Amino acid sequence: MLIGEVARRSGVSARMLRHYDTLGLVRPTGRTVGGYREYTPDDIRRIFHVEGLRSLGLSLRQIARALDEPRFTPAALVGDLIAQTEERLRRDRELLERLRAVDATGPADWQDVARVVELLRGLGSHSAQRRQQAILAPAESAPARVLAEAVLTESDPYVAGALRWALARAGGEGVAGLAAGMASDDADVRRRAVIALAALPGDDADALLGAALTDPDAATRRQAALALGARGETRAVPTLVSMVVDGPNDVDAAELLGALAADPAWADRIMAALRTELRTTDPAVRLRLVQAFAEMPGTVALTALQQLTTDADRPVALLATTLVAALRQQP
Repeated sequence: MLIGEVARRSGVSARMLRHYDTLGLVRPTGRTVGGYREYTPDDIRRIFHVEGLRSLGLSLRQIARALDEPRFTPAALVGDLIAQTEERLRRDRELLERLRAVDATGPADWQDVARVVELLRGLGSHSAQRRQQAILAPAESAPARVLAEAVLTESDPYVAGALRWALARAGGEGVAGLAAGMASDDADVRRRAVIALAALPGDDADALLGAALTDPDAATRRQAALALGARGETRAVPTLVSMVVDGPNDVDAAELLGALAADPAWADRIMAALRTELRTTDPAVRLRLVQAFAEMPGTVALTALQQLTTDADRPVALLATTLVAALRQQP
C-alpha cells in the first residue's frame, strides 16, 4: 500500500509518515519499482501502535523505546505519565478557577482584571502574612466570591478573621459562595462557612445557619446556634440548651438563652428545657444548669433556684442559695 493510501486510511498525514520513516519509527518494508514507499500490513499495524501510544502522551522517543526494546516494561513510564497528567490537570483546574473568579467580578477594564489577579496571587501565597496583606490592601471591597472561596480553606485564624471582615464589607454577595461550603463533606469547611455566615446579614444567611443546626458535626451546630441566638432566633434554643449540658461554649449559650427568655412567650419554654436536664446525676452538668438559671431575666428562675437550695449536691445547693439571695435583693 502506497503512502497516500495509508495516509487516507489511517488518518496519519503523509508528512507525519515521512517523519516516522526519517526517525526509524515506522519504515515501510518495501519500495515500488519507481522508488515509492510501500507499506505492508505489519507496517500499518505498527503505525496504529505508534498513534495509540501518542494518544497517551508519550513522546516519539519514548514510543520507539517501547516498541523496539524487548526488555522495556511500561509500568514505570505509565506511572510517570499519570503523575504528569494529574499535575497538568491540577494546573488547568487552578487556571479555570482563576478565570471564573475574574469573570464573576464583571471587570470593566484590564485594570480590574489585574487587581483581581493580584488578589488571587496573594491569597495563594504560602505566607500567612502575605495572604493577610493581600486581603487588607485593596482600597475598595474585594470580590465577594473570591473572599468566600478563600475563607472556606483558610486555616490561619488571623487571616481567616481578615477574610471574614472583608467578606462582611463586600456585602451579602458572599452568601452564595459560603453556601457551597455548607455542602462540603469536610466538617472544617462547613464550620468555617458558618462562622463567616454569622457576620453576614439577610434571610439567605439565616436560612443556611438554620440548616446548620442539624449538621452532623457538633462544633458546626454550636457555631450555628450561637450565631442564630445572637440574632434573636428562637430555633436555636434546643441546641443552646444542649451546649449548656455538654459544656463547650456553655457560658455563651447561657447568656443567649437569657436574652431569648426576655420574651415572655419563650421564658417558660427555656426554663422547662433547662429543668428537664436537671434529672442528670452528673454534678458538673447540674452546676452548669444552675449557672444558666442565673442568666434568666428578672425572677424567672427564682422558684427553680429555691428548690435547688436543698439539693443533695452541695456545690449546686450553695450556688442556688447564693443566687436566690441575689435575686431577692433586686428591686
